[in-house]
Amino acid sequence: MVKRMIIMLAATMSIVAALGFVKFKQVQTAIAEGQAFQPPPEAVTTIVARQEDWPSTLSAIGTVAAVRGVTVSADLPGVVERIAFESGQAVRQGDVLAILDTRQERAQLAAADAQHDLARLNYDRMNGLLAERVISRAEFDRATADQRQAEGRTGEIRTAIERKTIRAPFTGILGLRQVNLGQYLSAGDALVSLEALDPIYVNFGVPQQSAGEMRAGRAVRVTTDDSAGTEFNGRITALDSVVDSSTRNVQVQATVANRDRRLRPGMFVQTDVAIGASQSVVSLPASAINYAPYGNSVFVVSEIKGEDGRVYKGVKQQFVKLAGARGDQVAVVSGVKPGDEVVTSGVFKLRNGAAVQINNTVKPSNNPKPKPENS
Repeated sequence: MVKRMIIMLAATMSIVAALGFVKFKQVQTAIAEGQAFQPPPEAVTTIVARQEDWPSTLSAIGTVAAVRGVTVSADLPGVVERIAFESGQAVRQGDVLAILDTRQERAQLAAADAQHDLARLNYDRMNGLLAERVISRAEFDRATADQRQAEGRTGEIRTAIERKTIRAPFTGILGLRQVNLGQYLSAGDALVSLEALDPIYVNFGVPQQSAGEMRAGRAVRVTTDDSAGTEFNGRITALDSVVDSSTRNVQVQATVANRDRRLRPGMFVQTDVAIGASQSVVSLPASAINYAPYGNSVFVVSEIKGEDGRVYKGVKQQFVKLAGARGDQVAVVSGVKPGDEVVTSGVFKLRNGAAVQINNTVKPSNNPKPKPENS
């Protein structure tokens, strides 16, 4: 009985040992295969880096403001008798915009004119009597004062009538009409906005460190984000005398030609100020940059030797220093040399040493002045 149990125990241990040996070989084989496994190459697009001369510019977001802009309003109360403009109309200085009812003032003017005529006749009569020494000097002075008072009253009423004819204070473009015919206006009620649009101001802020580069006369290029991508040229005309305590920026004002009146007050625009000589940089598409808190980088394609000694096409991660952007492009000042083949799409799925397969059938945009496809 004991002998049989020993034989069974020995047989069981032999079977377990054989199974363990087989499993060990399987695990050893799987580890070897895992170490020898190479992930399939990632499909990427590339571009050959080239050196370009970029002008040294300072970019900022600006706001358009009118050189002259007012809200035309009623000077005196009255009822609107005539409206002589349309919304959005171009007007010249002195053009009549609206006329308020002046019937009461004209009646007062008729009475004042009669009083003025009487005072003038009385003055002439008193002047003759004074020469003949018939009246005293005091009576003549009273007649003189009456004549001047009547003349002043007439001028006051004429001025009130003139002030009820509302005119454009300067040449410009009208906004939307805010009054209707027959409407009663109080003093100060708005009729319409008036803006002088050519030339026009563009105001923008620059960091206090760059304030020394901003000088009156420096050229400014202004672009809008509309589909036309229109550019406007102007020059810096003024700098604020103080630094904004909340942003530490200095406000700069440029005067820009706006003959087509495409720039309107309140618009946001992109401003670029030329601040020096051109800078030699390596230009890359923005999609090639792998942005990260610890530093920006790109992936450069090169021949890499693997652990098994085989050479394959892979990527090396290179940290770069950037110096501005224009359109779809960014300027790289260090980290990439002209002639390097840089990955432009698919960088988010790469790692240092990863194998890649280049397919440049469809490449990301690399246009310094891009426009929407439906423009």
